[in-house]
Amino acid sequence: MVQRYDRLKDIQRLDPERDFLEIYRLTVSYEFPWDITRALELALYRTYAVPSIGRLLDETAELTGRSQKRYDDTALLLDTVVEHGFDTDEGRTAVRRINQMHRSYDISNDDMRYVLCTFVVTPKRWLDEYGWRRLSNHELRAFAAYYRTLGARMGIRDLPQSYEDFERTLDTYEREHFGWDEGARRVSDATLALMASWYPAPLAPVVRGASLALLDDSLLRVFRYQRPGPVARGLTRGALRLRARAVRLLPPRRKPHYARQNPEIKGYPDGYEIAALGTFPTPGVRGCPVPGHRRPSDVPVE
Repeated sequence: MVQRYDRLKDIQRLDPERDFLEIYRLTVSYEFPWDITRALELALYRTYAVPSIGRLLDETAELTGRSQKRYDDTALLLDTVVEHGFDTDEGRTAVRRINQMHRSYDISNDDMRYVLCTFVVTPKRWLDEYGWRRLSNHELRAFAAYYRTLGARMGIRDLPQSYEDFERTLDTYEREHFGWDEGARRVSDATLALMASWYPAPLAPVVRGASLALLDDSLLRVFRYQRPGPVARGLTRGALRLRARAVRLLPPRRKPHYARQNPEIKGYPDGYEIAALGTFPTPGVRGCPVPGHRRPSDVPVE
């Protein structure tokens, strides 16, 4: 009978530099599938507060006009690599699609690196607050190695090397670049509305309020939301901590849980092809407003 902390012991027997994919997969699909999903949602949400990122997302209209599809495609592409690995046909196809989309726009290396940092740092901080346990040093090293590998395959330069490097890069970038933008606020509102839409309509105001209660003050200021009161924050965060205590008492998961199994993924009830996920921007139309567009076929993909 597998005990609650046995999988962590297995993780600590692995080499975080060599076995980073196996460690990352065990952590996100067995130990914390629900928490990592929430943390990565928050990670992507944080990026809207950088005006160059939030403004571009508003201009493409993907998150404001087709929020559910954008959410589904992002989650499925990222999780394909987790489930299948970097060096499989599925993993290569997913990375190729990610690269084709990003290289259709004039996105700076610094913005790309910052987004990557959120994927490393936000899950750690979420689990510190709301996880049934904290990540071990082994897992933090594996997270850093996993996203260094993903970043390298996306052509991102000057990648952080350790978890601490990722964290310093993120904190510095947010201090220097967080700022108000009308388009980013529209993207933020659309994202909050999407999350509320996953629940029965009468609960929508509650879900929105709970989502705002989880945001830190820097995000609330940037998006000009009213700061939730102490009762709303206390109830929301307290409920998540109670959940963590309950999960700690449950037997460990016996089967992996991937993003494609999440109830929030709603756009592909009959299945999907990895190569068809995401957007295919066309020059001169809505969804491709950025000067200097290059067709995906004209640029390297890995």
